[in-house]
Amino acid sequence: MNYNRDYSGSCDGYGSRRQDFRGQGGYGWQQDQQGSNNRGGSYGQDYGQDYGQDYGRQRGGGYNAQKPVEETEMVVKKAVNIVKYLPSIYSLKVVGEKGSGIRARGEVQDFHKIQAQCLSEGVLWEDPNFPAVDSSIFYTRGPPKPFEWRRPGEITGDPQFMVDGASRFDIQQGELGDCWLLAAVANLTLHDDLFFQVVPDDQGFEGNYCGVFHFRFWQYGRWLDVVIDDRLPTVYGELVFLHSATKNEFWSALLEKAYAKLHGSYEALKGGTTCEGMEDFTGGVTEMYELKEAPSNLYKVLLKAYERSSLMACSIEPDPYVTEARTDSGLVKGHAYSITRVQYVDVQTPRRSGKIPLIRLRNPWGNEAEWNGPWSDQSPEWRLIPDHSREEIGLTFDDDGEFWMSYEDFLKHFTQLEMCNLSPDSMEDDNIKKWEANTFEGEWVRGVTAGGCRNYLDTFWHNPQYRITLTDVDEDDDENRCTVIVALMQKNRRAQRKKGMECLTIGFAVYNLGHDPDSLPKPLDYNFFKYNASCARSPSFINLREVSCRFKLPPGSYCIVPSTFEPNDQGEFLLRVYSEKRNNMEEHDEEVGIGHLDPRVKDEDEDTELAKKDEKVKALFLKLAGEDGEVDWMELKEIMDYTMRNELPSRPRPPTHQQIAPAEDDTLVGQLVNLLCGVICKDTPFGAAFASGGEGHAADTRSSGFAKEVCRSMVAMMDADHSGKLGYEEFKILWTDIRHWRKVFKLYSKEGQGFLSAFELRQALNSAGYRLNNHILNILFHRYGAADGTITFDDFMMCAIRMKTMIDLFRERDPDNTNTVSFSLEEWMEKTLYS
Repeated sequence: MNYNRDYSGSCDGYGSRRQDFRGQGGYGWQQDQQGSNNRGGSYGQDYGQDYGQDYGRQRGGGYNAQKPVEETEMVVKKAVNIVKYLPSIYSLKVVGEKGSGIRARGEVQDFHKIQAQCLSEGVLWEDPNFPAVDSSIFYTRGPPKPFEWRRPGEITGDPQFMVDGASRFDIQQGELGDCWLLAAVANLTLHDDLFFQVVPDDQGFEGNYCGVFHFRFWQYGRWLDVVIDDRLPTVYGELVFLHSATKNEFWSALLEKAYAKLHGSYEALKGGTTCEGMEDFTGGVTEMYELKEAPSNLYKVLLKAYERSSLMACSIEPDPYVTEARTDSGLVKGHAYSITRVQYVDVQTPRRSGKIPLIRLRNPWGNEAEWNGPWSDQSPEWRLIPDHSREEIGLTFDDDGEFWMSYEDFLKHFTQLEMCNLSPDSMEDDNIKKWEANTFEGEWVRGVTAGGCRNYLDTFWHNPQYRITLTDVDEDDDENRCTVIVALMQKNRRAQRKKGMECLTIGFAVYNLGHDPDSLPKPLDYNFFKYNASCARSPSFINLREVSCRFKLPPGSYCIVPSTFEPNDQGEFLLRVYSEKRNNMEEHDEEVGIGHLDPRVKDEDEDTELAKKDEKVKALFLKLAGEDGEVDWMELKEIMDYTMRNELPSRPRPPTHQQIAPAEDDTLVGQLVNLLCGVICKDTPFGAAFASGGEGHAADTRSSGFAKEVCRSMVAMMDADHSGKLGYEEFKILWTDIRHWRKVFKLYSKEGQGFLSAFELRQALNSAGYRLNNHILNILFHRYGAADGTITFDDFMMCAIRMKTMIDLFRERDPDNTNTVSFSLEEWMEKTLYS
């Protein structure tokens, strides 16, 4: 790998720092600092051979009620691409796992059905979705050693799933660079309720054993049940990867295999952050702290996190030349440690007494590689606390990888802290303090709701928006503020890396809505963001799975705007917000319904003009309609193709010899005259003029006109008797709507080019009299938009027809405006199929 980025700030004297990461069996790290006033810029960390990251810090910003917020005040520095191989994960109902996300998805594997079938047939199960082959271990290269897959009974004579329960000492790292995962597993063992949610206790090597096991992992709002067989990679009869210190205990090795299956291979677990593992085991929200920039109240944050059973881990910045280099103090660089306890201890000496803030940590290696400084095993500092205090904290002095150190030394020696705050539904004990949590699923759609960051002011306001109201301040908070953790997670990116889908560069901004938030538009519009700066924001825009940050905000109403860095980056996301006290949160968006027609669209004398020409129009319509006095969809298509030909997409055609310009008459009569003349004079030089569009349009003719589905939908919208045809009265109402929609399209189309930008779709439909939220807009664009983020005239017409049809259908069944209707299956099919 070779990443090289150089970013220069455009404000506040920022310089830049360039990092060059080369991970090939070790760490390569070169730095080149530029500029003499480096107050910002970017910094990078390399967590492993396949894991690099470079954070771009966002600084500046300001608020001026009189002047627009300058673009240079809102510059966001973009991060380099991170390479790692972990998809994402989230909570509640457990469902069967369908595959790795990289392999093709097949039938859901049900643990209990597989177990029952194998027991009835008397066979040991072999997983067809994760076979015992080299490609299940490595996918970029061949194995460095000859691996042999063995079941636990082939490794030891007395295999056990667990020996004396599960503990953090059952986790011994093997030859795979997944210490981040091991640190998360070690934290998991400290909480029985969380542990047995991930590691079900209905399995083992006795009784119903048939070679099948299962484990549960959180993935985007649901728990997946991952089923595996118990064939494990070995070399010379020994487990190669994660294993227990007790040779005949296998729960941890099987857990690692299930996690590898979820991600496609063991190799996919190389390099990552403990945050990801902790999230995948709990569904919680994670935070990351750079300890060199630790807030003054961090120990208080750690204490509160420990009270809420949060999972915590830490690490030391890696040595650029030595993998997992040991320091003189006994700590290992580039290695993940679990934080297993946070506590003040009473110190009593003849001269003084008081409380010392201590932290207990564990090295996943589970050996003698421990801290050797103050408060380490057998250090003289332990003589300063009474025996009962030592018993209370469970003090031991074994070579087990676990040790204590002071908070002061912790800040001095470690560089990064990772924390996973558990969701309220993860904790069954009512005596444990819990977070208040809100979760929203959203989507950035190209051209509609993928507006990019605040640098792109014209489109930024199109991003999804979420309003949160904070009323109660934290307990024991001297500043009367509210703690809020905002976490933005992008979905379904890592599992698709082989298909070229990298993680998007994401972040978020928070805006204060002031004293009268109800008076502001929904959603907040261009002018709001032009004149208001954010009051809080994510520390960076970065291509990580999740970006999160903790804030202390005064009570009030705020709007959170999650976004990608660049506009038109398309993807799905989860927005989660945790607070110490209850909060109210909702999408800051319009309600779906009927609005008012834009005054620019409807002519004041339109109804009068139509009434005056009613008889003449009727005569022309009947002549075109034929003997039955009605038009079907094909006849309607002829009318639409001629009268709307200038709005339809075109293709070049050789010019005709005769060019006669038709009258520029926008009235119904004029358009029908043009149509009638075009039909009567068809195949004549005079008729060719109508087909060509006149002077200046000779090279542009309509290839196929309106799609037949558009015309069919127009007929169905007005066809009350389901005859498949329209009479004149039905046609006249339809034509009025068509005239309005055409004028709306002209208002927002790009200089008559026959299409409008999808970013204009909301305003266009608002002008047509419809009120829509982001969910409906996204669906409409998925259905009617083009890959380049545009909407053609006939697609816009189809969109408007469907909107009108579905709203009219609903309102017909809801005369009392209850916003709820009911249909039988037959009624629903009848109404929706013919529409």
